[in-house]
Amino acid sequence: MNKKLMILFGAMLSVFIISGCGADNKEASTEEKTAASEEKAASENDSENKNEETGSEEPAAVDSESGDSAELIDYMKTTTDAEEATVFYESTDPQTHDMDGVTASLDQYSIVGLKDFHTDYSIPFNDETNGAVVLTQYTITNDTDEDVHYMPSMYMSIPGAKQQYNNYREILPEEGQLPVKLNPDNKYLIKAGESVTGTYTYPLGESELYGAIAAGEGTIEAPTAQTDPDDISTAIGRKGSFIIDFSSVAAEESESADTENTSKESSTDINEGFYEDATTLENMGEKAMLDQKEGIGESQELGDTTVTLEGYQFTEFTPNMDEAPRFEDFNGVVLLTVNFALDNKTDENIGLGSISSTLTVDDSWWQLNEGMLTNYRISEVIESGESGELLQVYVLDKEEYDKLWKDKSFEIEIGPIRNEDAKDISKGKEAVFQLK
Repeated sequence: MNKKLMILFGAMLSVFIISGCGADNKEASTEEKTAASEEKAASENDSENKNEETGSEEPAAVDSESGDSAELIDYMKTTTDAEEATVFYESTDPQTHDMDGVTASLDQYSIVGLKDFHTDYSIPFNDETNGAVVLTQYTITNDTDEDVHYMPSMYMSIPGAKQQYNNYREILPEEGQLPVKLNPDNKYLIKAGESVTGTYTYPLGESELYGAIAAGEGTIEAPTAQTDPDDISTAIGRKGSFIIDFSSVAAEESESADTENTSKESSTDINEGFYEDATTLENMGEKAMLDQKEGIGESQELGDTTVTLEGYQFTEFTPNMDEAPRFEDFNGVVLLTVNFALDNKTDENIGLGSISSTLTVDDSWWQLNEGMLTNYRISEVIESGESGELLQVYVLDKEEYDKLWKDKSFEIEIGPIRNEDAKDISKGKEAVFQLK
């Protein structure tokens, strides 16, 4: 399957996420993960040690001032031990803001998808191991006759996000980063007639990226310079802002939709009769039915949305040659695809791609749904007053399924319901369904 990976929700990391279900860590240990991540965050200069821990190769040296984003992206991929690094969108049109002789410029930026990176880097990515980095390059120029001080607090805001985003030092060479070049030790000094250029990275987890693309754009604040670093009253000019265009990622997706739909329509009848998740629609391999149940019809209310469990299918999945490497850590694969019906009685459209769920088996093991295996695009919604289907997919190790889980209880917790901007419209409520 070789599609434009710029198709974010259909094919971005369409390669799917196998979060929480790797063969070497089936007993999900949140405490261990958190401890490892906190240990990483405590030391900003331990990238060499991290490469030893993850088994990844040492990233090649790069000239971080050259503006070569390809080298920096490769460095990020190697450092994080990511399976893939894909440029979803890039802009080389500078944005500038003048502050009475001091100019801040966003020279260029790229929105780069990182897939299946090491868990040591998950905390700034919303505790996810799939996501994206907004890779930026800034230049601050002092065209005045006196020295100035510029604290590069270039925070990015996204409508609907719960936080602002700031530079993440761990994934690029520190010597090329703007907050390292302008720091408290040198009092953020830029001498008269000089300029400073540096990188700045904003990490977004996969779910946060959904929200960013739904919002359309992010805004980065350009703070003012000061003649005295300790006196805010000496500020020069006014604050400015730069725009990150997330909508162009969605536009790229729309542009490629016809190609993807053609591919779906050309799928063979090998998987006829199975729920149309991504593995079926994109003909990623063959399925064989293990267990299924239809016509369940159990409903619960999440705010003004009725969620009905219609049925489920357990299938043995044999990936084709293109997809097989993605499942190499599994001793055979079982997919659980669950079919829900949503009756949208809200005043807003429901975004199918922004709804998540959790599978718990025998009250002892859990995993999140694999969002990329449902292949919902940003444009796929259930409109206000309408009803529609929602699929959720989970990936299980077949050997463990046969020996441990097959006859155990399976529980799905789904919600909250989110609108097309990824905003919670059910006040955080979740529904719980027992499959068997």
